[in-house]
Amino acid sequence: MGEKQLTDQRLAEMAQELYGLPLEEFVAARTAAAKSADREMATIIRRLPKPSAAAWAVNMFARYDPDSVRQLSELGQSMRAAQDSLDAVAMRELGQERRRLLSEVMNTVRTAAEQRGRKISDAVATEVEETLRAATADSGAAAAVRSGQLLKVLSSDGVDQVDLDGAVAVPQVLTDTLQNETRNDGKDRRRPTPAATTDAGQRSEKRGTKNRAQESAERKKKQADGRADKPRLQAVQPMRRPALPSALEKALASLAEAEAVTRSAAEDAAAAESRLEEVEADLGRLAERSRRLREELKNLDRELDRVRRERETAAIEAQQTSRAADKGRRTEELARQRVLRLRDTQN
Repeated sequence: MGEKQLTDQRLAEMAQELYGLPLEEFVAARTAAAKSADREMATIIRRLPKPSAAAWAVNMFARYDPDSVRQLSELGQSMRAAQDSLDAVAMRELGQERRRLLSEVMNTVRTAAEQRGRKISDAVATEVEETLRAATADSGAAAAVRSGQLLKVLSSDGVDQVDLDGAVAVPQVLTDTLQNETRNDGKDRRRPTPAATTDAGQRSEKRGTKNRAQESAERKKKQADGRADKPRLQAVQPMRRPALPSALEKALASLAEAEAVTRSAAEDAAAAESRLEEVEADLGRLAERSRRLREELKNLDRELDRVRRERETAAIEAQQTSRAADKGRRTEELARQRVLRLRDTQN
């Protein structure tokens, strides 16, 4: 192994260790690693960028649950295969599967981050989900996520390739991973093989096989009749483009997925609107009940004040009558004593 290969290997190992640390420890660990390395390696290590909070969370997820990362990658391969074959039904089903999987994965992302001592905010969670969505749209983005050395947020418009410039710490790691991803993705493009974990992908494969068989039979029949083979989309695009997957074709498949998302969002909005009406009705009933209770409480307060005043009056009257009774008893006692004295005098 040459000196450069040894340097690259040491750098890859060092980066793998650094980008697996808690985000707050990255700078100190990078400084310590540079101090312990030779001059050339130290210069390279000092240049390793600190990842964004969202990229760090993705790196933690890639290390914490590689199986889920693999599922996202396989789902992305199935979606690209369905997109290339213009299978709108499969795209809708796989789009729904992606939404379900991303929802589950985000919980895992939060768990992985919390185990490294950091809670991710809603804004960071949105960027993480955007990055993972890009990983299902582009094999290069999937390779960047799987590398565990992501530096920035990735995004995809569903048509163009994801911008991977400066996406990972060590470009060679991305290159190696991307080569494997590209080989696997190429196989999927020649023969769509959806993710084994999704029923939607399996149905997509069956439909794709059936469509190709029908197209092959139609082409053979036309050739036998002496007619030229025509593309399936002749009605809307009579000339074949010599380029690789057409931007229009990808846009049409993305449109089909967007329409499915819109329908799902409309259904959710209708359900939310219905729920809002129920809550507003409950709120109205409770507000009316609260008004009645407040009015009743006011009446009770007034009655309580009246009774308190009556109690005070009764207490004064009771005190006065008690004093009068005491005075009467004293007067009676004096009269009795006088009678006794008079009787004694007469005797």
